[in-house]
Amino acid sequence: MRQTFATLRVVVISSLCAAAFFAPATAEPDAPRRHAISKLGDARFAADFKHFDWVDPAAPKGGLVRLAATGSFDNLNPYTIKGSPAPALGLIDATLFAPSLDEPATAYAFIAEWVSYPADYASATFGLRASARFADGSLITPEDVVFSFEEQKRASPSIAIYYRDVTAVEKTGERQVTVRFAKAGNRDLPYLVSLLSIIPKAYWHAKNGSGEPRDLANTTLEPPLSAGPYRIKTVDAGRSITYERVKDWWAKDLPVNLGQYNFDEIRYTMYRDDLPQFEGLKAGDIDLTEENSSKRWATGYDTPAVRDGRLKKVVLERKTVADLQGFVLNVRRAKFADLRVRRAFALAYDFESANASLFYGLYKRINSVFENSELAQQGLPTGRELAILEHHRDKLPPEVFTTPYKAPVNANGDDVRRNLREAARLLAEAGWKLDKGQLRHTVSGEALTAEFLNYDTQFDRIVLPYKQNLEKLGVRIDIRIVDATLYEKRVKTFDFDMITDANVMSYAPGNELREFWGSAAASKEASRNRAGIQNPAVDAIIEDVIYARDRPELIAAARALDRVILWNQYIIPQWYNPTAWVAYWNKFGRPTKHPSQDPGVLTTWWYDASAAAKLEASHARK
Repeated sequence: MRQTFATLRVVVISSLCAAAFFAPATAEPDAPRRHAISKLGDARFAADFKHFDWVDPAAPKGGLVRLAATGSFDNLNPYTIKGSPAPALGLIDATLFAPSLDEPATAYAFIAEWVSYPADYASATFGLRASARFADGSLITPEDVVFSFEEQKRASPSIAIYYRDVTAVEKTGERQVTVRFAKAGNRDLPYLVSLLSIIPKAYWHAKNGSGEPRDLANTTLEPPLSAGPYRIKTVDAGRSITYERVKDWWAKDLPVNLGQYNFDEIRYTMYRDDLPQFEGLKAGDIDLTEENSSKRWATGYDTPAVRDGRLKKVVLERKTVADLQGFVLNVRRAKFADLRVRRAFALAYDFESANASLFYGLYKRINSVFENSELAQQGLPTGRELAILEHHRDKLPPEVFTTPYKAPVNANGDDVRRNLREAARLLAEAGWKLDKGQLRHTVSGEALTAEFLNYDTQFDRIVLPYKQNLEKLGVRIDIRIVDATLYEKRVKTFDFDMITDANVMSYAPGNELREFWGSAAASKEASRNRAGIQNPAVDAIIEDVIYARDRPELIAAARALDRVILWNQYIIPQWYNPTAWVAYWNKFGRPTKHPSQDPGVLTTWWYDASAAAKLEASHARK
């Protein structure tokens, strides 16, 4: 489901080895204790920093902000793959370290006040703050950290792929935990482990209000105990959820949190789809939204409230790797197992016409899995990158070595016709022949059909022209719209032909790539390997990325992986927006600087009581 401002921290729900060992051990004596971890070099803020420079440390606390999310929910436990979680459960979370919203792949001390790891990255040791508490006042202990690793793996086995190189989680002191890795050299793991959400062992081992044992693997509508800046105040299952700020929060004055989490209450109302959600914004029932429709952004806000300044629009620049959004073809289906069929489907998609007629020219085409970064392929492979690819030459499409990948261009009618002719040739080569306007396989007689699965009717205007081009080739396309809950279930179980999906990419990619494209994830229910990729070359190059010894080696491996994913056409790249579009009723304040990696709305903005009173008076006069 689409959720507006639903994710606040880049929290990895970690899952590690099932066994924890409590042998006496200590951190490597010469390993420095660090207040921050950065996968890109030195962190910007020194150990004695007072607050981030993208917050207002004097921001007032108070007020209610009303937001919207699409779909429904039946679960308040974010650690299970079962059910549909409520929006923004990250608000109640707390992690060992907290990611910076203004530095890629960088995190600062939070529950843990320091981390140390040896030069070979064979382990990581975290020292817990003496002040760290859960919302009931109980101390966060090393036992809670170990329990968090164990239970999150059991509850969501698919994400164990992130941490498959972890071999042990050990209590190594009264306030210390050491995580040991299977082999040295995985520079990614200390950072990823630092983002572990810490949950209370005693709470989850106890019984709930009905006298039943709690189980992290199951759904629940009982608000869980946590250690984050908010707690769940009220729940109307599937309809709304309200969070309230923990006013005596143990971590409110830490440098990593000062000036953040300023709203007293945050309320989400669920909407069936984007249209009624937008009407709710215009009616004043919703205070804030991050707009994701170029058409609405270009034409839908021509209202009196916008013209007189009551409802504001702001464009916030993002300096991030573009999310990898595209049409995903499920290669578990026999028809998409053939690369020629996948390429034919890619040739039939006309982005240029969509951008001109539907998107008002506001989007840019994706031509890399690491678009908008130095990790994107450039020219032909050379040096380290070429050496990586040469190891797998016999398993790769020849174009990987001869042609820089670029998504098919349809700048004019001639391009469209040329691309469709090439698509028809590839389909014929793959054994699909036209029979009375319908493509059928020459051996099986099966008709070539595909169902495009979605939950939002607003996407029809994008899919319909694509459907028309595919039908010119003789492919029958059915657009299947289901409710958000069923959509989520079908995607989790890989019960689809085609969907639109997006992966959040990083300047410092690592273990998450196993989850996106690794063979082990292809059969894991609810994994992010939606396409079902099982390719030994992809697996090997992912390991090259993870175990890169320095930044140049990582760039080379990432560019090699980029070419392999794209030329195998597991995804048909769509577009990205280099900015964030935020619309809000004029009753909020915000810092003069916004973070580069995230809009920072719920973390850094605040309720302005004076502006809210003026807005209310202005409404009364209208």
